[in-house]
Amino acid sequence: MNLIQAVILGAVEGLTEFLPVSSTGHLILAARAMGLSGSAIDAYEIVIQAGALLAVVWLYRTRVAELAKGLVTPHPRGRSLLLKLVVAFLPAAAVGFLTHHWIKEHLFGPRPVAAALLVGGVAILVIETWRRRRGGTPRYSTVDDFPLQAAFLIGLAQCLALWPGTSRALATIMAALLLGATPVAAAEFSFLLALPTLGMATLYDFMKNHDAILGPDLGGPMPVIAGLVVAAVVAGLAITTFLRYLNRRGLVPFGWYRIALGVAVFLLLGVNGEIVP
Repeated sequence: MNLIQAVILGAVEGLTEFLPVSSTGHLILAARAMGLSGSAIDAYEIVIQAGALLAVVWLYRTRVAELAKGLVTPHPRGRSLLLKLVVAFLPAAAVGFLTHHWIKEHLFGPRPVAAALLVGGVAILVIETWRRRRGGTPRYSTVDDFPLQAAFLIGLAQCLALWPGTSRALATIMAALLLGATPVAAAEFSFLLALPTLGMATLYDFMKNHDAILGPDLGGPMPVIAGLVVAAVVAGLAITTFLRYLNRRGLVPFGWYRIALGVAVFLLLGVNGEIVP
């Protein structure tokens, strides 16, 4: 992997991590399109998520500070949100720990990603249609309104995102919408839930594969640093734009995008048997 490829993957990660389109799926497809594959690339695709997390830490620094206070002091608002995030994090952590190797072996490929893109796209269209027809007053307007039970149910939904192409953002935002949250509240809870979820996944992969990630197969540490920096900048822009977009358009366009991309990937695979340059 060269520096330009690292920057491209960092931009893909930052743009897609917090949108309901699957960052892992897009990274797998982008890497295969550039002829990149192997365990080191798979680990790199996980580790550069740390760059996107830095964007959340910065944009939600007040909330993050409250979480830190709740961790070491009896700060009511911070401790309440911290407990909700822990409850939402645990299901995917447990399932991911048990299935990590199987998922990397069987689901990190274009065909599983394309299937997940299609299913997720249809899910968005169905849920958004139901939500708009239902109308009424939302039950949860901010992340502080979510009870522990809702947080746990969102955490269960997050387990679906262990299948690359499903999208952690899709699973958590759709679950929150089904529970009665506003789109913005659903998105912000999803962003904050990324801190423990992606943080632990990134740390786990880096500790396990740091020799490969920083070694000659990926060009040394510079591509990793470049990917992290680009992912952080692009993710910050993507989050602020996405929140403004949600208030105007909702999630339906993302559903159609996922369906179109999934169909396109299957067509390419049907022609070439693999996505290659």
